[in-house]
Amino acid sequence: MKKIYIAFFLSFTAFSFSGCLDFDEPTDDFQETDIKLPDVVYQGKADSIDYLKEYSMEQVKNAVNKLKKERTLEQLNFAQYGLLGHKNGEWSSEAHEYQRQFALTEMLAQYGVMPHYDYAYGSEIKSAYAVSRSWLEGPNGHFLDQVKKGLTGILNHPTSDTIPEFKATGLLLYDFMAAYNTDLYGPFPYQDFKNNKQGSSFTYDATSSIYKTIVANIDTIVKVYKHYEQRPKEYQKFIQRQINGFTVVNPNRSKLKGFDTWRRFANSLKLRLAMHIVKVEPQLAKQWAEEAVKDGVIESHDQEFGAYPNNYSGANPILKLYDWGDMRLSASFESMLKSLNHPYAHDLYLPNQDKFVDADGNVTLKQESAVVGLRAGLRVGKGQGAESNPYLLYSKLNAEFVGKAPIYLIKLAEVQFLRAEGALRGWNMGGSAEYFYRNGVINSGILDYNTDKGKELQAKLEKYYELDQAVDFTYIDPLGNVSPSPSVTKIGVKWNEGDSKEMKLEKIITQKYIALFPNSFEAWTEMRRTGYPKVFPVLNVSDGDGSLNDGDLIRRLLFPNTDDASLKDIKRTGIPALGGPDRQGTRLWWDVKGVPNI
Repeated sequence: MKKIYIAFFLSFTAFSFSGCLDFDEPTDDFQETDIKLPDVVYQGKADSIDYLKEYSMEQVKNAVNKLKKERTLEQLNFAQYGLLGHKNGEWSSEAHEYQRQFALTEMLAQYGVMPHYDYAYGSEIKSAYAVSRSWLEGPNGHFLDQVKKGLTGILNHPTSDTIPEFKATGLLLYDFMAAYNTDLYGPFPYQDFKNNKQGSSFTYDATSSIYKTIVANIDTIVKVYKHYEQRPKEYQKFIQRQINGFTVVNPNRSKLKGFDTWRRFANSLKLRLAMHIVKVEPQLAKQWAEEAVKDGVIESHDQEFGAYPNNYSGANPILKLYDWGDMRLSASFESMLKSLNHPYAHDLYLPNQDKFVDADGNVTLKQESAVVGLRAGLRVGKGQGAESNPYLLYSKLNAEFVGKAPIYLIKLAEVQFLRAEGALRGWNMGGSAEYFYRNGVINSGILDYNTDKGKELQAKLEKYYELDQAVDFTYIDPLGNVSPSPSVTKIGVKWNEGDSKEMKLEKIITQKYIALFPNSFEAWTEMRRTGYPKVFPVLNVSDGDGSLNDGDLIRRLLFPNTDDASLKDIKRTGIPALGGPDRQGTRLWWDVKGVPNI
């Protein structure tokens, strides 16, 4: 039987949370745009990059032409769209795929709250911690469909070895998303997937193994990029032209010289992962972090990675979730922004679109009178019409402000906050904690700093930095679901050398959380690692799987699998690699209970 090698996949005609989005491979029913290639399915050499081997220019050009003809190189482009919440190698005017990827963690990180429990293409989710199999499948399904499957070709194709810079870049993109996947769920078949293993039995790799393999890969990738500088000029010029044609996630792709920006992206990912493991392997964390900084991380806005308005169409996809009535501001984020008098408290969200009325018919909040969020965990109403479901009246994003915001993978401010934390720990980060923290705050805005609005926001953030103490604020729910709640944000913004290390860390993580918005994957990881920023406890924790108590933070997403083959794999290798039961309260490898933050 002739085998099929998939290069472009799953051209969904409608948004679907299908049950095939498990850790196993999707079935043929979902492969609507398969590309039929030769009988061979290449596999097993994803981590091998012989970048020192020399090839003639004729060999290099032939390799590029072959991979282009087979559309293998297009997978780099395809995967970058996938990293940014899009699908099928293109910017979509809709945001269903983005919703599939990020909506659940948007709620777990308490940036937003789903204001209704019923969804046309997914199962019901009655509150924040309720177990909904369809929503659980979203992030992993997106990783499989839009990233992993778009990269296995270039990672395992023998012709890729002739152009190691392309293979290294494919490996970096795979590892970037794989790190997210293990941070969300824990163990998964990282190596089997990467090596394009065929069949129905997969081995789940432990998070510790995944992390260490990713960092080993990054070290190799960086060597590949450095060796490129020693290549003949003809080779450099040719490869530069090719890689620029497949680069989506850098605003200055037409100006890129060599792979310096890609190298900084790789090292910034290494720095991020280093900080994740500081509680479980502190010495290794220090080593990784110092190596990353020494080798070069993101140090300017021009080096940030993400998609910018000049290379994506339509509005930032996060906006659609709010416009559809599928997401509203959370009370925790509202309280935090108002306690800190952050510019976002006035600019990022719109006031309530209509008046709030209590059970007795009394108006509790006039139309368009306040930016107001709702508590995470509330059992919300049905439907997307405010007439029948008053939870739709809470604040949504301001399209005029955020509509053309970049979609970031790693931004300058995150790297600066990572370096601030490293310096606080006594690591060599190339500067003081105060220096990196202050610059992180000033550079933390969501807007493109090369635009007038971006520069205006930066000026506001410079003034914002001077706030010494938090502003007193009490959250009041206009529907009266909960009692008035004093803000749990008690810190100011400005760095104070007299603060305890713990308070300094709280400031760093709180400001990083705001800077990360709407990157809920990373924000939720940092919440689990540090306990910061402080947020209101999630209500109705009992709607979860029974492993959490009131006040607990959910520690991981359950394995999304339902098919027999995957369930057998989980029992055989997944649960042992996890080190605990498949429950919401089971901590991941780096999420160590009882170890102080600093």
